[in-house]
Amino acid sequence: MKKNRVFAMSFASVYPHYITKAEKKGKTKEDVHTIIIWLTGYTNADIDTILETKIDFETFFEKAPKLNPNVDKIKGLICGYRVEDIEDPLMQKIRYLDKLIDELARGKKMESILRS
Repeated sequence: MKKNRVFAMSFASVYPHYITKAEKKGKTKEDVHTIIIWLTGYTNADIDTILETKIDFETFFEKAPKLNPNVDKIKGLICGYRVEDIEDPLMQKIRYLDKLIDELARGKKMESILRS
């Protein structure tokens, strides 16, 4: 079975788009990091290393210290698909991150985004 090309994309190549999307709506790089840390368990230092080494999305999620136990509370549409219905576990994790960044850019409160 052929792997989705998104899996091989480097996290570092998409990261600037996350930052730009957030900043266009008055949010910060720190807000984006808060989301990444909440979702994956990485630290700010880990994120810096990931950006330097240019690991792909597959490795990014494979090496994540701990996926947040509340990810099942992330619901809704992303790129025309219901995130909770995505069958491929890796694609679902990628879309979780996309969904959270979208919520940030739409102005949702961080407590809501982090499912607190």
